[in-house]
Amino acid sequence: MADILVIAGLSGAGRSQAADDLEDLGWFVVDNLPVSLIDKVVELSESAAAPQNRLALVVGVASHQNDAIASVERLRQAGNRVRILYMDAATPELIRRYGASKRRHPMAIEGETVERSIERERHLLEPVKAAADLVIDTTTLTVHQLKNQIVELFWDSEGREVLQLSVMSFGYKHGIPLDVDFVFDVRFLPNPHWIDELRTKTGLDDEVRSYVLESELATTFVTQVEGLLELLLPAFREEGKSYLTVAVGCTGGRHRSVAVAEELSRWLTKSGYRPRVTHRDVHRS
Repeated sequence: MADILVIAGLSGAGRSQAADDLEDLGWFVVDNLPVSLIDKVVELSESAAAPQNRLALVVGVASHQNDAIASVERLRQAGNRVRILYMDAATPELIRRYGASKRRHPMAIEGETVERSIERERHLLEPVKAAADLVIDTTTLTVHQLKNQIVELFWDSEGREVLQLSVMSFGYKHGIPLDVDFVFDVRFLPNPHWIDELRTKTGLDDEVRSYVLESELATTFVTQVEGLLELLLPAFREEGKSYLTVAVGCTGGRHRSVAVAEELSRWLTKSGYRPRVTHRDVHRS
C-alpha cells in the first residue's frame, strides 16, 4: 500500500514549496489536485508498471481541502498510510508575502482587504487543521529552513517510527509556537541572564546547564515531565499519532528552555526514541 501525504493549509503558507522539497526527496508529487481525482491518482499510481509508493498530493482552495478529509478516511480504510500536512503562517507574514509577490489572494472578493481574505480562509480551514497529523508554521522560516525541516521529517519515512518526536525550546517574548502539542513553562527556574558570566552563554553550554538543572526544583520538574511522557507516548503511538512536539519555554529562549529541552531529548533518546531537537530562539537577543 502507498504512503500518502496530503498537503493542505493556507494560501501563501508554503504548500508548493513543501511539495518541491518532497519531490527532491523522491516523492511523486501532484500539485493543485482536485479532490475528485485523489482516489483515481492513488489507483493509477498503484497499477503503474513502476508503482509509486510515496505520493504527495497538494490540495488547492479551502473548499476542496475540507472535502479532502473524506478522501483521506477512505484511503486509510483501504490500508494506505495517509497523513495530512497542514501549512500555517501568521496573518501579518502572509500579508507581507502577498505584498511582495503582487499576487491576488485566491479567495479575494472585490473590495475586500487581503487581511480579510486570509482570515476568511483560515476560518474555513479550521476543520482541516484539526484533522492534520502535522502542522508546520512557516511564519519565521526561510525556504532553506523549511526544506531542512521537510527533509528531517520525510526523507526516510518508510523506515521511521510511527510516532516522530520533536523537542523545541522557545522564548515567550518572541511568541508561543503554534505547531506544538505540549508546552512547558520553565520561567520559574533560576535565570542565568542575571549572572554576568553566564549571560552571553546559552543552555547548550555546560556552565548554564549546571546552573539551571542542578537545583532540587529543576530535578523534580524534569523527573515529573519524563514520567508524564513515559505514560503518554506509548498511548499516542498506539493510537496511531504520527507526530508529537514538546515545547519548553522561558523568557528569551536562550538559557533555561534550551537546557531543559536538551535534558528531555537525552532522556527520550535513552528511552528508545529519536527526537528531533530545535532551539528556535537560542541566537536571538
